[in-house]
This record gives sequence, C-alpha cells and structure tokens, in this order.
Amino acid sequence: MNRRELTPDASPQAAYGARLRSLRESRGWTQDDLADRMEYSSVHISAVETARKSPTLRFSRSADVAFGLVGTADAFERQHREINHGSLLEGFPEYVKYEGRAVEIRLYEVGVIPGLLQTPEYAATREADEVRREAATPEQAEERVALVSRRQASLVRTPSPLIHAVLDESCVRRPMGDPTIMNAQFDRLLKFAEMPNTVFQIAPFEMGARRSFTLPVTVLTMPDRSIMSYAESAQRGHLERETPFVANILTAYHQLTAEALSQAASVAMIEQLRKGFK
Repeated sequence: MNRRELTPDASPQAAYGARLRSLRESRGWTQDDLADRMEYSSVHISAVETARKSPTLRFSRSADVAFGLVGTADAFERQHREINHGSLLEGFPEYVKYEGRAVEIRLYEVGVIPGLLQTPEYAATREADEVRREAATPEQAEERVALVSRRQASLVRTPSPLIHAVLDESCVRRPMGDPTIMNAQFDRLLKFAEMPNTVFQIAPFEMGARRSFTLPVTVLTMPDRSIMSYAESAQRGHLERETPFVANILTAYHQLTAEALSQAASVAMIEQLRKGFK
C-alpha cells in the first residue's frame, strides 16, 4: 500500500491531517480502526489526513472523543475553529479576545443587528444567505453562528461589562428571515434594553449628515482603563490601540449618542416595529 507523504506546513488543513495521522499511528491504529471509533469510513479518514477533504466540526468532535481530547487545549475542535477563523475578516479574531475581557463596550452598527445582540435564528438566517451566495461554506457559516453564541456567553460574568449599543435605523428596518425570526429578534433587543448594564439607542434616518460614523465601529475599555477601537471595511478589520486616535473616536461616539434617540424613544420604535411583523 502506497503511503502518501504529508506536508504539515502546506496549509492549516494539512497540519490538521498530519496531526491526525500522527496520533492515530502513535496508538497503533489503522485507518480502519480509527474509522470504526469515529463512525466514519476509512476513505474519509484518509482524505482528511492527506488534506484532500477539510475536517468538519462534527468530524473534529468525533476525533476528540476517539482520542480522549474533549475539552482540552489539544482538542481537534479547537484546531478546527482556528482553521475556520480564516473565513473571518482579518483582525476580527484578535478583537474577539479583547472583547471578552473588556469592562466597557461601545458599539455602533449599520445594516444588521450586531452579533452581541443577535438571536441564534437571526445569525443563522444571515449566514444561510452567505452560503446561498457562495460567500461562505456551510461549515464556515456554522462556525460563525457558534462564534456569536460564544461571544455573548463570554460577557455573562461578574461584574458585568457596560454595553452601550447604538444601532443605525437600517439595522431594525431590514427584515432578516420570516416574521417569527424578526419578532424574536425585537424581543431580544427589548430585553437587552432592560438589563442594568446596558444602554440601547437607535440612530434614526433623519439624523442625516449628523452621524459621526458611516461604518460600524466599536470602542473597548479594558480593566486597566486603556481604550482601543475596532472598525471594519469590506476587506478587513482593524484594531487600533493608539490612544490619541482612539480618543477621537470615543469623542465622536459621544457626539453620536447625543444626537441619537433616547433609550425610551428607541424602545418605543422597536415596539412599534414589532407590531408590524405579523
């Protein structure tokens, strides 16, 4: 039987496959042995080992069970997620690490509900359209939806971080899925507004040129009171730590909140919109 040589440095998928083979062989298992343990075919095992097939989340979790790596730092699921971070905008994975430790999060979003406020159904609907347009694979879409949940879970801690969310009116006017999904999303926004550690505002269309930003932006305050900002273009995300630059963005954010609707008026808009999605 011909043995195909592996080149782990060729790609993240190749590194994953080489590691899978190495662990399998260290246990004295054949591909058939591992296939039986993972409930996959030996052909599938071979294809992943040689990077002819990308590992899925289900495959990675099954491998972790087979090798006893569930929940460990060496888990294949963890490696799988790192591979799929390549489908995210450059700079975003680094930003998420800081977001999970921030004591204050100030965000402004345009066009869609921001990830920290999305319901799973809203997130899944958005990603399903990415798949339809072939802008993402089903596996990448699944990982992005899972990332939304992980980001939200990381903010459930004591003391709770302050989250100030300003949404352009386009975020709540744009339908995403059927009325059931939108109604659930509106309910999520209303519950968010009721939380003791949140501020919720809508930047209405009539603000016009008085908007401070034309693209989404987030400002983080860290435990040591240092600040950083994150902004995205269509091609990449950028994390900025230069204090004078970030201070200017924070000033612009304060100006935005002064012009936006009050929380009470923003909640009233959401309640009115909810009545229209029947």
